[in-house]
Formats: sequence, C-alpha cells, structure tokens
Amino acid sequence: MKSKLLFALTLLPYCLFNGNTLFSSEKPATMRVDYYHTGNALMEIFSLHRVVVEPLLWPGNPDKNIDNTNRGLYLFEIVEPLTNAVLYSRGYSSIFGEWQNTAEAKNMHRTFHESVRFPRPEKMVRLRISKRDDANRFATIWSMMIDPEDMLVVRKSRALETKVLSVLNNGNPAKMVDVLIVGDGFTASETGDFKKYAAELTENMFAVSPFKEFKNRFNVWAINIPSPESGTSRPSNGTFRWSRIGATYDAFRSERYILAFDNQALREIAQYAPYEFLIILTNSETYGGGGIFGQYTTVAAKNEWRQYLMIHEFGHHFAALADEYYTSPVAYNEAMGSKPEPWEPNVTALQNPQELKWKAFVRPETPLPTGWPKKEFETFQKKNQAERKKLRRENRPEHEMSELFRREQEFCENLFAVSPNHDKIGAFEGANYEATGYFRAQINCLMFTRYDKFCRICREGIKQVIDLYVD
Repeated sequence: MKSKLLFALTLLPYCLFNGNTLFSSEKPATMRVDYYHTGNALMEIFSLHRVVVEPLLWPGNPDKNIDNTNRGLYLFEIVEPLTNAVLYSRGYSSIFGEWQNTAEAKNMHRTFHESVRFPRPEKMVRLRISKRDDANRFATIWSMMIDPEDMLVVRKSRALETKVLSVLNNGNPAKMVDVLIVGDGFTASETGDFKKYAAELTENMFAVSPFKEFKNRFNVWAINIPSPESGTSRPSNGTFRWSRIGATYDAFRSERYILAFDNQALREIAQYAPYEFLIILTNSETYGGGGIFGQYTTVAAKNEWRQYLMIHEFGHHFAALADEYYTSPVAYNEAMGSKPEPWEPNVTALQNPQELKWKAFVRPETPLPTGWPKKEFETFQKKNQAERKKLRRENRPEHEMSELFRREQEFCENLFAVSPNHDKIGAFEGANYEATGYFRAQINCLMFTRYDKFCRICREGIKQVIDLYVD
C-alpha cells in the first residue's frame, strides 16, 4: 500500500506514441483553447480568447482519442478540415450550460470563461463545438480553425509558485487516469491541512466501488498555491474572501453550491500537472460542493460529510451521473411539459419501458415502474427540509446540520431496507430534481441519499468512463 504522505514531484518528460498523423509521433504538447461563453436563457455566443500551448506534454492515452460515451450537454471535436474526420473528441458540460436553466438567465446576459484541451496538432485543424438539440442530438453551434504555428498562440506561461505533489502515483500519465486536486483558501501555514485532506479524500474515494477495483489505473496529483487569507466566500452569511480561482458558495444563489468562476486562473495553475479531471478543495466547514461533467469537482474539505461530498460530486464530474434526489431545493427551473429522455446514464423518463437504457440489468419479473415507499419518504422529507432551512436561516453551528443529515440517512436506510424491492434494479420514480416523470435505477444510491455506495447502474457508468481513458 502506498504511503499517505504527499511528496514533491519532479515532472519528468513522458513518452506518448500515436499512430495518427494529426499529432506528433513522439511527444505531442498540450493545447488549450480558452473562450468566452455568453448569452441568456434563449441564446448563446462563443468567442475566442486565446490559444495556448501548455508547459507539459499531453497526458492522455494516444489510443483513446475518440469519446464514444455520448455524454455531456456539449461535445467538442478536433476535425481534419479536408476530410471532416474526427481526430479527437470529448463530451462535457459547463457552468454556462447550467446557468442557462436558472431564473436569472431569463432576465439578463452573462459571460463565463471556458476551456477545452487536446493534443497539439501538427497541422491546421478545426475545433467544432456542438450542443444537444431538443431531440438530444448534437448539433454544431461554433467552430473555428486552429493553426498550431500561428504566431499569436501563447507559448509561455508564468512559472508555478509552488510544487506539484503526488498523492497516488501508478506510473506514466499516458497510461493512467490523471486527477488533479487544487486547494483554494488555504494559507501558507495551512498547507499541511491541504495535504492531509487531499490524502484522506483520495483514500476515501478509492475505498468505494468501482474506483476501488481500478485504483491502480489512477494517478492523483495536488497543487496548493497559498492564499493570503483563510477560508472561502459565502455571500449568504456575509463571508467574503479573495480567491485565486473564484471559488464561492451560493453559486446560482443556491447556498450549498460551490463553484469556481475564474477559469483562466484555474487553468493556469492546473497546467503544471498532468490531468484529465480536477477536484477543488475549499478551506471551509459549511456543507457544500459541486460537480460539472468534464469541468471540475468542488468539496468543502472541513465538512463532516466531506467523504460523501467528494465521491458524489466526482460522480457528476467524472461520469456525468445525474442527481437522483428531488426533495432538496436547487437553482434550476423545473422542466415544463413532456420530459425528454435524459442523456445522463443513471436516470430515465421511462417513455418506453421496453427500451429502458439499463434493461439488460432488470430481471424479467421486476415491474416497471418499480414500487418503493415514496409517500413515506416524501412525508418525512417535507419536515426534514423545513428543519434544514431553519438551521441555515438561524445560522446555527454546522454540527447541528451534520446531525440532521445523520438522522435523515438513518431514516432513509431503515425505510428502504424493508421494501420488497430494496435490492432490485428497476425504475423508481423520483429523480433528476423532480418527484414525477423521472426514474432512477435502484431504491438507493450515493447519487440519491448520503448513502455509501453507488447503485449498479452508476457503477457501470463510471467504469465506461474509466475505459475511455485506460485499457
């Protein structure tokens, strides 16, 4: 078993071999396109900020260039201009894509900074970004030509102000899934705290299936640039802290939602470590976090429920798993009219039970929809959520909120245990933030309550993404 202690990493060159003529046959660099994403609830505009060659070589597997998972609200592709052949692709979601479904987006325009990364091409290519239409099919909404030899491509970056640390090192980044943990709001004197939480939460994540079974296919790195002041902004109670990456509670006016809004600063820090996935640890105790597919995970590192928060939010970021809960308030507008089939792998509108996306795992005798004690659950949650709001309104100590969550979880697990369908895979109504019309695969899951296990379908969804990056 590897030591939990973090140690400084000397970033040595690592070889990538690629038979595709688009990329250097030896060691392709990492190219990043930074752009602005502007709009409102009904329209969106992309505009180029800059094209950057990052300091490190491309960390990805050269044999895994094409994304076949069909996940994400958006899809970016690197395309050979003459033949229109797709040379590299990844699905993803974005802050703008989430914000577009908030009430605020109906009344104003906003701009968010975003990035896509890919192996540096040797020749001119086209970047093509698509978004899902009403039928959930990808349709192109922006494209631009990229000349890797253009003199305006940024080729020099400010030196990193700290060391890159290794939390889990299983070898060549090109053969591993690489995760980078970034600290936010930790002062120089709190660097030890950051290292402790990074090591602890890494160990916690790889104790949960299916990450546990694939631990030897992951690398985990860590970077913490000391903050001038300790803590994380929480506007709802008047707490404000300057942050290098703009991490804050109350994202989209949801008190527990933490997002980092300075994407450029985040990417300029992250570019000094090999990574495909990002986790941001905020130096805060209040319950909160966030996860956006292909962007990053955020976790309140000092909260008592940090282990659950880390794994749940990483499920969003890593595998595009949807939230399965529906009784907690969220910032997004409720879907109106008919409910389209979600692209996320773990929820369904069950428009045709014969075509259920996880039908292969359902026993023939299991009814669809599948019964569960929904009424009893909702009756309890009505009182529980009222108590939760009261605790926040009165700014009560965080341990009282943690105790409320413990009582809630005990009630849920006891209620579900006596259900005749407690261990079955089926279609349980209530998911995707809505009480009716959307269904989850099992009665309980880490994406539904603060349970300690993923359901079978979420585990399969995670394994499919692991396979996208490693053999």
